[in-house]
Amino acid sequence: MGSLDKFDLKILEELQADGRLTNAELAQRVGLSAAPCWRRVRALEEAGYIKGYHAEIDRHRIGLGVLAFVRLDAERNTAEGTQAMEEAIRGMPEIVSCHYISGTGTFELQVVARDLEAFSRFAREVLLHLPNVKDLHTSFSLGEVKATRTLPLGHVTNAT
Repeated sequence: MGSLDKFDLKILEELQADGRLTNAELAQRVGLSAAPCWRRVRALEEAGYIKGYHAEIDRHRIGLGVLAFVRLDAERNTAEGTQAMEEAIRGMPEIVSCHYISGTGTFELQVVARDLEAFSRFAREVLLHLPNVKDLHTSFSLGEVKATRTLPLGHVTNAT
């Protein structure tokens, strides 16, 4: 797939807003007939622009009232140590996001838990025992101002 055109961008925009749109609804919104719209969606998926479709679940409604931001410091930043930490982190459902960061620290995690006691137990019994962990620093979310998985598309300049 080459550059994205205005139809591709509109498809991405609409699917970000509502991933449950039928192909007919999507085609109508972007100004295409159903068959070309479906082909474009498949091409965007195959090219890796669309990585998947997900339901957004309210963490509070399912009893995950705590969101913590945890910076992990590595004992030593080696390829093997970092890879061991990454593999361990990927297998933990409590960690909903992990970024390898610059500056102070090695990883920045977002961790969810039922309550402070559950988070504390997870931090002491799991996070501190990850391979190569030297220290951890935690901040707690006191309220959510904005959380979205919707990416801005206005900067894409190769649209015709």
